[in-house]
Amino acid sequence: MDRRSIIKHAGIAGVLAAGVAPAVHAQAAVRWRLASSFPKPLDTIYGGAEVFANAVKAMSGGKFEISVHAGGELMPPFGVVDGVQQGSVEACHTVPYYFYGKNPAFAIGSAIPFGMNARQMNAWMLHGNGRKLLDEFYAGYGMLSFAGGNTGTQMGGWFRKEIKSTADLKGLKMRLGGGLVGDVMTKLGVVPQSLPGGEIYQALEKGTIDAAEWVGPYDDQKLGFNKVAPHYYYPGWWEGGPEVDFFINKKAFDALSPENKAIVAAASAQASVDMLAKYDARNPVALKQLIGAKIKLLPFTKDVLDASFKASQEVYAENDAKSPEWKKIFADFRAFQRDQVAWFRVAESRFDSYMQTVKL
Repeated sequence: MDRRSIIKHAGIAGVLAAGVAPAVHAQAAVRWRLASSFPKPLDTIYGGAEVFANAVKAMSGGKFEISVHAGGELMPPFGVVDGVQQGSVEACHTVPYYFYGKNPAFAIGSAIPFGMNARQMNAWMLHGNGRKLLDEFYAGYGMLSFAGGNTGTQMGGWFRKEIKSTADLKGLKMRLGGGLVGDVMTKLGVVPQSLPGGEIYQALEKGTIDAAEWVGPYDDQKLGFNKVAPHYYYPGWWEGGPEVDFFINKKAFDALSPENKAIVAAASAQASVDMLAKYDARNPVALKQLIGAKIKLLPFTKDVLDASFKASQEVYAENDAKSPEWKKIFADFRAFQRDQVAWFRVAESRFDSYMQTVKL
């Protein structure tokens, strides 16, 4: 009787009695390296890769191990996709919009200005055409994707001066997370700066930049931005629900056993859920502490939001004209988003808006 027959007929108790280990334990050891785009001190966004690697090891009984390397350790934070594509590492953990310069379509895999929130993005990826369309696109780079987290809607960033209108944006040097929002902000007169998370504080402190955005209260407090720029704006309209991804070299993934492929999928799902829950749990506490430290918490004016929305639509039309991959994926994204907005307007928005008016 072969191993599968034993498992089928005797169950796990019979397997153990027969001294036969499950198939996953009989596999050859697998060792991968994963390059992160994020600094190690951020237990939220960098920590997502550690959650993933620990889950892979646990589910494989230690036969499949992934070493996690912080941004800059093996390669530059923004060089991780090249590393995966070239096979220097088997996987990376990053935000797809960092690679907008390669092709605008990368941004849709994470967040675009006035895009979907975290729940809507997850729905599009899992039960819309999102993951299918994006993996067709990523195949051109020799890789595939798995969800690796989400931050939820981000904050609008830290500014040295108040932003009372779009006129205050002109000439402002601001660190922004991706090339797409940079294109939008350029139309508003902002001078975009691209910096990894670990370099933002120093640039703000020295005055090399006038403003910066990262994620939200928990990470921002850890990075100390409130000490060098007192005005904290919301919302981060360019990141309503940014997905963080694991990119995996396709040849390396195809070489895995079916069991290990399933483990990668399960571990990525665990890491993705954990990251969003972690941010939702920790951001409120951090925001209260920042307010206690006398920051100026301010909303972007409707004037700024309206101008930003208009500029975003202009950039999207330009991307439609220059990237067929963007045009195809964006059209599906927008169609899905329209239905999501209509649904959320009915139940979620009304419930949330009411709960924000009552005393608990």
